[in-house]
Amino acid sequence: MTTTRTADRYTGVEPFPEIVADSWTGRRRLQLFLTGLIVVVPFAGLAVAVWLMWGHGIGLTDVLLAAVLYIVTGFGVAVGFHRLITHRSFTSNPWLRVTLAVAGSMSFEGNVIHWVAVHRRHHAFTDRPGDPHSPYRYGTGLYGQLRGLAHAHLGWFFRNDPTSADRYAPDLLADRAMVRVAKAFPALCVVSLTLPFLAGWAIGGNLRAAMTAFLWAGLVRVLLLQHVTWSINSLCHMVGSRPHRTRRFDRSTDLWWLALPSFGESWHNGHHSDPTCARHGVRPHQVDVSAGLIRVFERLGWATGVHWPGRDHHDRQDPPRRRRQPDRASEPAVH
Repeated sequence: MTTTRTADRYTGVEPFPEIVADSWTGRRRLQLFLTGLIVVVPFAGLAVAVWLMWGHGIGLTDVLLAAVLYIVTGFGVAVGFHRLITHRSFTSNPWLRVTLAVAGSMSFEGNVIHWVAVHRRHHAFTDRPGDPHSPYRYGTGLYGQLRGLAHAHLGWFFRNDPTSADRYAPDLLADRAMVRVAKAFPALCVVSLTLPFLAGWAIGGNLRAAMTAFLWAGLVRVLLLQHVTWSINSLCHMVGSRPHRTRRFDRSTDLWWLALPSFGESWHNGHHSDPTCARHGVRPHQVDVSAGLIRVFERLGWATGVHWPGRDHHDRQDPPRRRRQPDRASEPAVH
């Protein structure tokens, strides 16, 4: 309630008021330490991978393994975590729902329940006080924007500002399958790194092949997908176009050059204009491979009740003046 009242008084320019947080508990400190490892270790893996590559190049096996695992885990986040479980843009068979949740968990971006709760909170308070990772937390001045960009990208992980799953994801807490997948998150992270190691050993037949596969298809792949996903939180609220009408202060943007590596997630303004829509890139030229995969699921009978863009979607666009003043955009579709 306090957060809602604070958001109501927000004018779109000033920094967000600081939250009076509870003291750090032992569990929160442990979570902070593990989060730091998840952020730092992939960078170390990249450094070692580049050192080993020097004078040898990167093998085709490592590239193919990295690409396959990037696609599997990337679709797990974009289609599973985001469009299916968070926004319920379609209904899937139970086995497909669990499969996508497992694939998303292997991306090292947090357990499925926490991920969903944070994202729903982001939509409830987009770019206003209460948004856990808005780049406008520190205001709209140059220094505030630079600090906010770092905050939105990964700084918010290290703040004592937990999101309540009881409030934002009660449906998942009541879903036994999702609770089990969430509890299995640490084990699935181990599997995510063990698979390329074992595949590299099986294909290459020696420890060096296993290690290079572990580095490129394991740690470097995780690093790339993490930062592409985090760029949706940071870059896709600061740079790009805003052709669609969203709620007041919502500064979400469409960023075309991130569309392919993010599996269509960077059509972020289109998503915020209609969050339950299964397709984020609503125009014919906007590449959205996640929507293409959902279409395949639908034709196979694995997905039903898919929310595709309606005929009136292109009518819900801001006039040029409002695109230049996104903080004063007219009220949107229901979130």
